[in-house]
This record gives sequence, structure tokens and C-alpha cells, in this order.
Amino acid sequence: MKHKTIIEPFRIKSVEPISLSTEQERTEYLRKAHSNLFLLQSEQVIIDLLTDSGTSAMSSAQWAGMMIGDESYAGSKSWERMESVIQDLTGFEYILPTHQGRAAERIIYGHLGGEGKTFISNTHFDTTRANIEFSGAEAIDIPIAESQDTSLIYPFKGNMDVAKLEALILEKGSENIGAVILTVTNNSGGGQPVSMANAKAVAAICKKHKVLYFLDCCRIAENAYFIKHKEAEYTDMTYKEIAQEMFRLCDGAVMSSKKDALVNMGGFLALKDYKLTQACKSLLIITEGFVTYGGLSGRDMEAIAIGLVEIFDEHYLEYRIKSTTYLGEHLHKMGVPVIMPIGGHAVYVDAKKLYSHIPVNEYPAQALACDLYIKAGIRSVEIGTVMFGKYDKDGKLIPAPQELVRLAIPRRVYTQSHMEYVIETFEEILKEKEKAKGYKIVEEPKFLRHFTAKFEQL
Repeated sequence: MKHKTIIEPFRIKSVEPISLSTEQERTEYLRKAHSNLFLLQSEQVIIDLLTDSGTSAMSSAQWAGMMIGDESYAGSKSWERMESVIQDLTGFEYILPTHQGRAAERIIYGHLGGEGKTFISNTHFDTTRANIEFSGAEAIDIPIAESQDTSLIYPFKGNMDVAKLEALILEKGSENIGAVILTVTNNSGGGQPVSMANAKAVAAICKKHKVLYFLDCCRIAENAYFIKHKEAEYTDMTYKEIAQEMFRLCDGAVMSSKKDALVNMGGFLALKDYKLTQACKSLLIITEGFVTYGGLSGRDMEAIAIGLVEIFDEHYLEYRIKSTTYLGEHLHKMGVPVIMPIGGHAVYVDAKKLYSHIPVNEYPAQALACDLYIKAGIRSVEIGTVMFGKYDKDGKLIPAPQELVRLAIPRRVYTQSHMEYVIETFEEILKEKEKAKGYKIVEEPKFLRHFTAKFEQL
């Protein structure tokens, strides 16, 4: 019998209480946080959809693994297990552990970057771009044209524009390309998947021009799900086999294990080249720790090793993708403009369309994120001009291409009733959308301003 309901393929044996608040209380909480949701305390949040990074519920096997974590400074057994699992998955010989993904980004892109260097991606995420630009290099996004139409149904809107890729390499000169980075799934592009055909086309261009090709693979399992179900030639392959094929195309990979490895902390850098590895090892030891722990405890490494196996379970992945789709399609049917089709780890609301009366220089996505919190205690994140906007030489704001609010769903944390609560909140948002007001930034840092900027409602 084929059931309509997709149940969670796990049982809950430990619970964490949610602190319920009133709208009046939340209004005051947000005022004290300067209208920046990152500055809220977790106990002030009812449903936390800020990020799926490091927010997963670990399995009983992972918790058990943590109890046998080997905390030896060098040559830990837990490191050997983690290294073996990653080598089996990626096919790369050299694995460098880091405390999270952005540390791996800083090491590799800091080494390859610098003034005059260019990095090209389908879409750089915030920390990737920041690490690249901090080195003095430039980061250029070239998603396919279909990705800009939020309502368009297209199977792989996370793809890179390969014609633009080759043109950029020729324009900049292959010797000036720090690396080409394919992010799977494409987080800033709406959590949209990347096809294997696109990954192969990118690999062919990089090989032709002798340019380094890296995967940002933090959601590689979720991306493999879409490939299996949307590219006919991969129907009979397992999700792990699909991921392994994608890894074989590139020169290295960066992973924040806080996503598809189902852990709360950790990451790694995986490489093929010995010389490049040695340079990165020196940076690892200086800034993270010795090469067999890299800023991680033994128990963290045990949890990562187990999580990287659990993530490819077919029943888990079906539940994960379809439960995200459940939320997205309900919002879509209600008339909430969301990026279609629904991605793997999050639902992205098009705030520019929903709050069309708020101009981009008044940050409509930030306004929507604040409204969701005040109305229902839902914490989301702005992915728009607050996160990616820039200023020209005269100080004029250059808006981001899109104004999105991401509802990132933590893995194995929330049930269907929590999602129903989110859906009901959007019903109220739709009723009062014309009353929404924009915001202005009153204080901001130079890099990654969305984390600590202060806002005032207009």
C-alpha cells in the first residue's frame, strides 16, 4: 500500500521544551535585538528556521559514538574512523579536519586567493564570499538564467552557466582563476539542486583550461536525491554512488559537516594534490589544530563519521525532501510567492513580490523576517540586499539580485504540526501584507554585516 503521508523515519526519545511567548513580549525582544534576528536569544524563539547548519538532532548511534570518542591529541582512533568514511565517500586521499566549513574555506581560498585572483561559482554563499574577498580576490556568481525567475518550474535551477564560465576564464586568464566552486545544493540560489550533467560540463571546462575545480558539498546527499529522481540515467544508482560520481569530477571539496553530516559542529577539506595539501596543512596547524583533529574533539569526529553514513539512508532522504516540499507547496497554494520548485533544505519566500510596496533600499526581506518573528516567534533569515548588497564608490547601495527570506528546516527536529503553525502564520501575513514597513541600517560592519548589523523600522 502506498501511503500519502510521509512519516518521520525515526522515533523521538528525548525532547527539548519550547518557551512560548506573546506578541507583545516578542516586539520588545526584537527591539532590544535592534531588529536583527541573529541577536535574539534562542529561548525567545518558538520555531527556529534561521539555519539548518549545526541544528540537526543527532541519532542514538551518534550519541553512543560520542561516548567512545578518542580525545588523543595525535593519531586518534576517532580521527581514523572519520578519515576513512570521508575517503570512501569522496575518493580523495588527503583529508583535513576543521572545526566548521568556513575554517576550511579560509584555509583553501585564502591560500589560492589574493589580489588579482577571481573565484567563480554558481552562487557563493556568505562565508565563502567573505573569505574570498577578505583575501583581496573577487567572487563572481554565474547561475543559469532560469534561476532568476522564482516562479519558473525547472528541475536544476542551481546549475552554473557554463557558457559564462568559459567566457570568464578567457577574459580573466586561467592563471588568474583561484578556483571554480560548484555549490550543491545552491543555497543562496534557493536551495536548488545541481545536475550531474552540469557538474560534468563544469569539470570539462576546468580541465580544458587547467583551472582548479572544487565542490562545496555540505548538502551533497540532498543534491543526490534530486539527481536520482530527475536525471533518468541515475535512477538505478544509490544516493551515495551518485555523490561519489560527483566527487570524482573535481580537485577537492569543502564541507560544513553541520549540514548533511547531521552534527552540531565540524567540517573538512578534502584534496587530491599532495603539494596543495601540504600548504594547507601548515595553515591548519597554525589556525585550527594538529592534522588529526583540526579543531574538533574526538567525540565530534565520531559523530561525523556516523552521520555521513546515516545521511544516505533512502528513507531518511525521502522524508527530508518531501517534508520540506510539504511546507513549500502549501505556502505556494496559499498565494505566498516562493522559489519553485521547492529545494531540499529550505523554503525561500520572494519578499520582493510579497512586500512589493517596500523598495529594495528599505530591505523588504528583512521586514518580512521581522514580521514572522513578531507574529509567531518564527526566526528565519534574510537572503537579499542585507546579506549580499554592496555600495558603489559614491556610497550608493547596489541591491542584491533577489530579496528572499529563507525558512531553513533543521534535520530531524520539527514535526508536521510545527510546519502547520508556520503555514497558519503566513495566512496572517498575507492578510496584513500592505501594512508592512521597511527598515534602515543604522550600524554595520564591513564584512558579513547581516550577522551583527543594527536596524530601525521606518
